[in-house]
Amino acid sequence: MRRRTSLTLLNALSLSRLPLAAVFVVMEEPLVRVGLVVAAALTDFLDGWIARHKHLESYWGALIDPLADRGFVMVALLAFVLEGRLTPVEFGILVVRDVATGLGFVVARIVPRFRPVKFQARMLGKVVTTLQLGALLAVLVVPVLVRPLVIAVGLTALAAVVDYTAAVWRARARPGPGGPHIPTPTGGGAV
Repeated sequence: MRRRTSLTLLNALSLSRLPLAAVFVVMEEPLVRVGLVVAAALTDFLDGWIARHKHLESYWGALIDPLADRGFVMVALLAFVLEGRLTPVEFGILVVRDVATGLGFVVARIVPRFRPVKFQARMLGKVVTTLQLGALLAVLVVPVLVRPLVIAVGLTALAAVVDYTAAVWRARARPGPGGPHIPTPTGGGAV
């Protein structure tokens, strides 16, 4: 299979999380929603694994993958807030890392003195995403675990933001051919 075709298929796999999010909102049956969360997690794992093992990482994939992840998680969490299953404070804690890294990305793009960078996943970002998915499942299956998972997400998210910020500053301070290499907080990387 040609590289371009493979990248298109991997991006389609990433983007499949957006229709899954739409179905999540429409279907309120807990078992269906559990299946949707599992399907979203599997597509995230698969596209990242395939991209790494087939050397199909790309700039666009590194953007599409985390955006699709965030899209699914945000929609599902907002659905839970609107249904009264999560408080607005819990929602805020669960998305603090996403908001912080999103703002950081925008600032990095509009401030002229920041050089363009290549994006790559960070381990703490992946841990936060895993805990977020665990919180989604807890809301559906074991609500008593929601509060401990929200706390775990909050603490890990703060560590991830600090880790990401430190990596950005280290990479920007290091001169190199083709510019610095700066990791992203989440996501695989097929484009």
